[in-house]
Parts: sequence; structure tokens; C-alpha cells
Amino acid sequence: MPTQTVLPSEPTQLCKSEQRPSSLAVGPVVALIGSHQTPTPNSTGSGQSAPSSSLTSPSHANISPNTVPDFSYSSSEDEFYDADEFYQSSSSPKRCLESSGPGAILTRSSTGSSMKRPDTTESLNSSMSNGTNDADLFDPLDDRDDDNEGESVEEHKSVIMHLLSQVRLGMDLTKVVLPTFILERRSLLEMYADFFAHPDLFVSISDQKDPKDRMVQVVKWYLSAFHAGRKGSVAKKPYNPILGEIFRCHWVLPSVEQEETTETLADGPLPWVTQNSVTFVAEQVSHHPPISAFYAECSSKKIQFNAHIWTKSKFLGMSIGVHNIGQGCVSCLDYDEHYILTFPNGYGRSILTVPWIELGGECNISCSKTGYNATIIFHTKPFYGGKKHRVTAEIFSPNDKKSFCSVEGEWNGVMYAKHATGENVVFIDTKKMPIIKKKVRKLEDQEEYESRCLWKDVTYNLKIRDIDSATEAKHRLEERQRAEARARKEKEIPWETRLFHEDGECWVYDEPLLKRLAASKY
Repeated sequence: MPTQTVLPSEPTQLCKSEQRPSSLAVGPVVALIGSHQTPTPNSTGSGQSAPSSSLTSPSHANISPNTVPDFSYSSSEDEFYDADEFYQSSSSPKRCLESSGPGAILTRSSTGSSMKRPDTTESLNSSMSNGTNDADLFDPLDDRDDDNEGESVEEHKSVIMHLLSQVRLGMDLTKVVLPTFILERRSLLEMYADFFAHPDLFVSISDQKDPKDRMVQVVKWYLSAFHAGRKGSVAKKPYNPILGEIFRCHWVLPSVEQEETTETLADGPLPWVTQNSVTFVAEQVSHHPPISAFYAECSSKKIQFNAHIWTKSKFLGMSIGVHNIGQGCVSCLDYDEHYILTFPNGYGRSILTVPWIELGGECNISCSKTGYNATIIFHTKPFYGGKKHRVTAEIFSPNDKKSFCSVEGEWNGVMYAKHATGENVVFIDTKKMPIIKKKVRKLEDQEEYESRCLWKDVTYNLKIRDIDSATEAKHRLEERQRAEARARKEKEIPWETRLFHEDGECWVYDEPLLKRLAASKY
């Protein structure tokens, strides 16, 4: 398991940055994101390196170390699953969805199917259909609205009380069995994609001509990323991704939605997507500890983002605290700038009534090349009085101790900016900003290890509120992963990741935009 370190001075070791508690508050805080260290922003990936480009490595990021929590969300493969003790086999289990087609992977034993990295590009291209539109290619139900499920916790309060009887203050939640009814109908990997629910703000970072403006835009995109992950009023827990699970999606930018952009990016993360789109891929790269890696890019804007996160969680009485360890890096390739950022802690409050999410902690964004940096504080609500979801931010010029821009407001509401000139303006209004829906390929076009295909039976049965069948489907999937792990151990076959590789203590996307651009010059 990774240990706490401090950012080294060598650029190539940037990924071995400190592990500070953090979280993307994009949904149920019980399992708010997980991984470990930060990727080297300009790593060229595994295998033979491409010729070096004119871009340089980011220099030392001055981020103070933070204490790593004592407890991990998972301490062994057998303890990672969170509904095992609630599973009860039945001689005639209810089946509301046929286990055939792409979803058959849930019910069959296929120990060989997940042991090696597949040739994903060929299989993806073979599933493409010519002359079809978005309605034919993509799932129209890409965003699941759980706003009407607030009663579920009250309905199952006796189960929650039994759950609480197993824990004590400060206890590691690894061995605590979580009931299926608290699950949200999507994987944790899909929840990471919500960080890019405003892709127009993300790509506009590279549109700014001045480094000061680029830092402000990074902060604006960052602060806009937390509200989109949950449309419902009740905090629920996403599925724990299984080893090798991946999630892929893309967004069509509002500015190019009406344009005839048919040229696809064959060497990109999603070969069927145009260069004007924002593409996203995520993979569960480790099971022990549970580490997720994700990557996003927009080729036409020459901007990319690489991150990985590892969670640790604690029981806090009537709350659950989640520390997310890891960092992300926004890379503006035209300017050779890399913005290292961290994430806040997450808390699940009022777990006996109507759970809700709160963020807390200090985060940092810094660009070593320009010297611009920002400090962001997510304020937790006092026990008596005070406001929920309050956030403040200070943005600094190089070597300045006084900020040139202060931001204050609610991370899921309106935030206001006050500049050194005294001008006060609306910085972000999440209530008025339209969320751009992600596009996900239909189940029949997905690979068997993609999130929605893997969890199809669980998702369907949760949708119709058949909790028993959902639990059975989840149990089958987890048992399959255990069987595959045993088979690999017996045959001494190491696990091979699909889209990311380990670089020191980092997880880096195999074919980032930076690497592809460098190779294209030669």
C-alpha cells in the first residue's frame, strides 16, 4: 500500500507527490473516489518512448504534505466487497433481466477473459456502425435521476441500525458490510466523469492568452466540478469497480454541436469521437488497495487531464468521513503548463435519516512554470448555525502573499469573485449553468468489462426496486472476480491493466495526447 511521501524536486518524480486527503464530492460519500499518487503529466507511457517534444516536465510543485488517514477502505481482496453478508442464495431467485448478450458476463464463469489486456481499438472499431446518428449509437439514459429515492433509508432503518452496531468511532470501514439498497445505480468510475460535466469550462482554459487568466479559468472549472455529480437529494454509494473495469464516454462541446465535424480521432482514447469533443476514460487499475485512474482530453484544444485516486474512510458516529488520496494534473500543451491540484475531504452526514454530502478541507492548485497558485477551502457546517456547502478561494500571483482574486459562495450554488480592484462579480452560478450530458455507447456496443455492461443486472433490479435480485447479481459479479483472482494466483499470472500503466508510484494513461503529439512530429 502506498506510503506518504513529499513531492521530490526532480521533474520526472512529480508523480511521487504527497498523499493528501481528498475527495471529489460527486455523489455518495461512503465511497467517494479512490486511488493513490499523481501521474507524471508528460509521461510518454509504457513501452518504447516517443521522441521528446519541446514540452518540458513540470517543476517542483510546492504543496505542503498532509497526514494520511490511518484506515483504508480496503485491506484485502476478500474484504473489499460490501454486500456479501446480505446475500442469501435462493433455490429460485427472481430474474427480471435475461443473462444473455453483453450482460451474460455477470452469470458465467470466464476466468480467462480478464487476465490479459485486450486489443480494445480493434474491437471498438468493429462495433461502429456507418451512417447512424447519436440516437442510434449512444445510450439516451446516460444520466440516472435518483431524486425520488429519499424514502429508501427510512424504509430500511432497521438494516442501518444493524450496520451501525458493527462499528465504533474511528473504525476502518473495510469489514463493514453495506446493504445493496444504499447503492446508486452506477459505478464509481462513471461518477468520476461528472468532474467534466462542464466541458466548455475545461477546454476554455487553453483559450486564455495570459497565464494569470489561465489560472483563474482552472479555478473556475475546478469549482464548477463538484455540484454535477448528484441530481438526487439523497447521498448514495456507487458500485465499487471491479479490477479491470473501465468506463468510457465523451461530451460534444456546445460551441461545435451544430457543426459538421465528422473527422474522427483514430489514435485517441475513443476512436469514434471527433477531435472537437472531450473524451474520458477511467479504469480500476488496482484492487488492493482500490485505485482508480482516469484521463480526459480535447485534441483540438490541446489540453489533457490525468489523475488517480485512492480512498480511505472512517466511521464518525452519525457521519462517514472519506479521505481521497491522490492528485490530478491539467496540462495545457500549447503553453507547456501543468496545473497540479488536490481534492477536498468528503463526509456523509445524517446517515440514519436522509444522508447528504458535505465537503471539507484545504486544497491547492499550482503551476510551477508560471508561479501562479490558488488555495481553496471547503468549509464544513458548524454543529450550531452556519451555512452548508460554503467554499472560499484565494488566487495568487507568483511570489505574492496577497491574493489578486478572492472567491466565496457555495460550491453547489453561486460563487462570487472579488478582485484586487474592488470589483465584485458572479464567478460561477451552478444553478444557471447547463450540465452537458455525456454520451455513452449503448450496451450492445460495449465490451464486457465496461461499467454499464458489467453492472447491468444490478442496475436494472435497483431501478425496479428488486433488492434481492440486485444483491444476487452483485454477488455473482464479485464471486467471479474472486475466482479470477484465485486462478491468476494459482497460475502465477500477473494482472495486466487495459488503458493505464504504473509509472513508479503513479498511474498514467498509455497514450496521452502529449505523447501522440510528440510522436507525430517525427
